[in-house]
Amino acid sequence: MRLSINKIALSSGLALAMTSPAYAGETETVMPIAIPKPPVGKGQIVFFRPGGMGFALGCSVNENGQKVSSLGAGKYFIMVTDPGRHEFTVQSEAKDVLALEVESDETQYASCKIKMGILVGRPDIRPATEAEFLKATKLKMVDADDMGPAPGALKPEEVTAALAMADTIESVEVPAEEPAPAVEEAQSAEMAVTDTSDDESEVEN
Repeated sequence: MRLSINKIALSSGLALAMTSPAYAGETETVMPIAIPKPPVGKGQIVFFRPGGMGFALGCSVNENGQKVSSLGAGKYFIMVTDPGRHEFTVQSEAKDVLALEVESDETQYASCKIKMGILVGRPDIRPATEAEFLKATKLKMVDADDMGPAPGALKPEEVTAALAMADTIESVEVPAEEPAPAVEEAQSAEMAVTDTSDDESEVEN
């Protein structure tokens, strides 16, 4: 009897495991983050910070001595700016500098990580790629309260508005080509009749 009960328990456990998402191979679908295009004549930089070491430490991005935005672990923000050379700094016990040449109508990426320091973590900011940004899943946009006072960082509602505008433009249907006017069709038909008459005249001759 005990053996039979053990078999029943084992079978029930196996059936439960087979119906669980982990056994069935189900995975949570993570949608990629949509980044709007920069305004015409402007460039933009997507700053992001994957989770990892120094989770409790900030990685504020500064330009010209002013904070553009804070950048906590697992966060990102988009900065729209004028084309040209820009120099950004992050600082804790050490200072790191990133110089970028921003191009018009171009989107660049930059990542900030916290490396081990003597007393606290040291920020490391460097150029990145779109693939690296998309690979850093579960990123969330920086709150508007953590941006500024330096200009450039797009607030969440501004990003939403830019994406909605892009969708509206893309959804506009291209007008279909107008059919040939009836007059042109009539002329074509008349020319065809004339050609047939000429052929008949040649046969009679």
